[in-house]
Amino acid sequence: MTSDDHAASREQLRQRLLLQALWQRGPALQAWLRDSPERAAQGLAAYRGNGRALAERALAAAFPTVVELLGSESFAALARAFWQRHPPTDGDIATHGEALSGFIEADAQLATEPYLADVARLDWAVHRGAVAAEADAVEPGLHHLADDDAAACRLRLRPGTAVLASRWPVVTLWQAHQSTAADRFEPLREAMARGEGQCALVHRDGWRVRVQTLADEPAASFTAAALAGQTLGMALECAGNAFRFEPWLVQALQQRWLLAVVPATQPTPGDHA
Repeated sequence: MTSDDHAASREQLRQRLLLQALWQRGPALQAWLRDSPERAAQGLAAYRGNGRALAERALAAAFPTVVELLGSESFAALARAFWQRHPPTDGDIATHGEALSGFIEADAQLATEPYLADVARLDWAVHRGAVAAEADAVEPGLHHLADDDAAACRLRLRPGTAVLASRWPVVTLWQAHQSTAADRFEPLREAMARGEGQCALVHRDGWRVRVQTLADEPAASFTAAALAGQTLGMALECAGNAFRFEPWLVQALQQRWLLAVVPATQPTPGDHA
């Protein structure tokens, strides 16, 4: 190992120990620091405070509906607890937060709001849809649906598309918090009173992210299977006999979340997840 390699390896180890120290894990850093223990402790405390503040801002931006439901102070406390238990794993803070819905679901203090975890999942899907890369122009390939091997085709959905099946009216709830109308919560109260569950579809329309309901659970199952890269035949099996493909296809084309039909002989790019 050259001296440059040794220095780089030593710096990587120092940075790893620093990150562990920020979350009060792993061995102490005294041997790696030039400052006195008191100044080092002050520095680490400042790093921790800055990290928590950055995490709170990033999570609040990614989960605006959850913020409104909990209130700013309660959400800030939630964000700090989440940051401590699930520290960022890379340098892009915008990717931090995928595990928040599970964290909410496991928190006994939030059991009185059982819909909150699914709202967090929907907020996260909207957040990821907003930062998804634009798809390259491709041949739609709709004629492949008329081929003898149509069942072996795959449906390529637009980047940023996501589906969420919930036993709560998450779309109505999410939409109520996007509106400023005086009666915006009336549809939500009615849906809650009916015990209505909803299947949410998140998709990009140009640079705008849209959230809407899918017709039913078979449509959600089919869409999820298509997003997972299943063939058309396998996606239809997942959806079951109650699913109607033609209305789904018309809607997907009109709203442009179906990008292309890919024949069995052509690999499907993994950019729709």
